[in-house]
Amino acid sequence: MAEDRLRYSDEELEEFRKLILDKIEIAEKDLVMLKESFVNDLNNGTDDTSPTFKAFEEGSETMSKESNAQLASRQEKFIRDLKNALIRINNKTYGICRVTGKLIDKERLKAVPHATLSIEAKNMQS
Repeated sequence: MAEDRLRYSDEELEEFRKLILDKIEIAEKDLVMLKESFVNDLNNGTDDTSPTFKAFEEGSETMSKESNAQLASRQEKFIRDLKNALIRINNKTYGICRVTGKLIDKERLKAVPHATLSIEAKNMQS
């Protein structure tokens, strides 16, 4: 059982490294698209529309910009968390719950590779 071991093997850590590098690559592409979308939103004018529609469109545009900025911020945090997971892999501390000190379930790490808490520890927080 995973909990009986102190850490994941070097082979397992390498599997996680590949998984995380793939996720970082995808996340960085998504971030570029979000930022490009944000820049495009700034360039789309409403000069040729009626005043009422223009006000509505500007309000909608502001919400879209805020939403894109929020999504970009979350994506940047996700990338940072993934890169921190790579550091933990290098330190051979990856997959160890920061609360219980036990190994985080392998399936959880596959689903959430930047996880630092086991389900047990997560449930204790609730």
